[in-house]
This record gives sequence, structure tokens and C-alpha cells, in this order.
Amino acid sequence: MRRSTRRRRTVSAYREGDRTVVLIPARMSEAEEQRWVRVMLDKLAAQESKRVLGDAELAERAERLSGQYFDGRARPASVRWVTNQNTRWGSCTPSEGSIRLSHRLQGMPEYVVDYVLLHELAHLLVPGHGPRFWRLLEAYPRTERARGYLEGVVAADRLPRVPGARSE
Repeated sequence: MRRSTRRRRTVSAYREGDRTVVLIPARMSEAEEQRWVRVMLDKLAAQESKRVLGDAELAERAERLSGQYFDGRARPASVRWVTNQNTRWGSCTPSEGSIRLSHRLQGMPEYVVDYVLLHELAHLLVPGHGPRFWRLLEAYPRTERARGYLEGVVAADRLPRVPGARSE
């Protein structure tokens, strides 16, 4: 949060590495500040969700995440989007070093895609879902949030469709 005496009415936000910076007028009340922070976070998330990474960008992202959370030890041979995974978010074949992410993740918030990438990268280091595997993922601060998001998507998909209701 950055307050500015020069700023009169406008509010803006941008990402600065892992942080989000929200610029607001100095005169704004604390309640207005909190409301605008929520509005701007939603706006940024919507903008980010529209951006779809290509396979090359996805591979670069996996490399960056491996370096940041696993000291670069997880080195996939390939990372790509696939359209034939409708019951899983991602999969990994450690013997080949290949990671595949479901196209259904495209358009989801970046932290969710990062979590799924990290999950699959962790399988390059530890097969299965034992305690050692989950300890690796504890390094990512948004693990629980991302898992909750994905659980919500699955739950929403199971809801009955209301006839005549518009879907957005």
C-alpha cells in the first residue's frame, strides 16, 4: 500500500515480483483503502487470468519455480499444455521428465497454475504423495489457497445446472 499526497482520486495497482502494490490518495480513509485493495486485487487477477502462457513460457516458469522453491533440483525435460486431461489438473512421468498441465488451468489465477506446476515438479523429486512430497510443497506459501481454489472449481462443476440461467 502506497499513499500519495499528489494523487487526488485515482487508484491503481501493479505486481512487483511476488508483491502487489496499490497506489491510493493519502486522504483516503482506512475503510476506503480496504475496499479499494479488494477491488484492485480482483481487477489484477482478472487481467492475469486472461493471459495464456504458451508451452515455452510454461517451461520457463517451471524452471524459475524449481529454482525458487527446489534449489533447481527439479529439471523437467518437457512441460506442456494438453487437452486430453479432464479429470486431473496435471501429470508427471518422472522416468521421462515430462510434465503435462490440463488446458482447464488456462485462465485460472497465476498462483494456481504455479501450484500445479510445483506439484508436478515435486514428483520429479519424490514419487507418490507421502509426507516427504508434501514437505516439499510447504515451501510454496500459496499451496493451501491454490488447493482450495481447485477444490472450489471441482465443487462448482458438480452443481446442477439451472435451466434458463446464463453462464458467464
